[in-house]
Amino acid sequence: MSTRFATGVREVVTAALEEARRRGDRRIGTEHLFLGLLHDPGPVPLRALGVDLDAARAALDALDQVALASIGIDIQGVERAGIPASRKRTPLTSGARSVLERAVKEVAYERSRRITPEHMLLALLACERPDPAAELMAQLGVDRAAVRDRIHRSDT
Repeated sequence: MSTRFATGVREVVTAALEEARRRGDRRIGTEHLFLGLLHDPGPVPLRALGVDLDAARAALDALDQVALASIGIDIQGVERAGIPASRKRTPLTSGARSVLERAVKEVAYERSRRITPEHMLLALLACERPDPAAELMAQLGVDRAAVRDRIHRSDT
């Protein structure tokens, strides 16, 4: 079976790239994919997260501050420098590649032909700590089992 990315998935990955650049990160990680999903929270399953983009960005910044403080670096009041756009392709972390692979498996399981943002969200919900997206969802208080149930109920 051939699977293709639906237009929405391309938009999510593009938004994830923008988020990585905005944060000054050189690779697209699972946390960027999560933020990318929140750029267009229109679909019902994505609204089921109960999280908006600004809250997720703030939570990710807080996680970064805690991680850096644990090794003695205080970045309170320091502005992030974004990375300028590059002609080179921004690589995905191994975790982000795994999320895309899990999304493909979700499509195969459903016997669908297109990978949608909902498939990406299901793949992100499967991430376990210490994965950055899992840490971010925990910080935001996302009930991953409840969100997964809402997505599956909306498919029927």
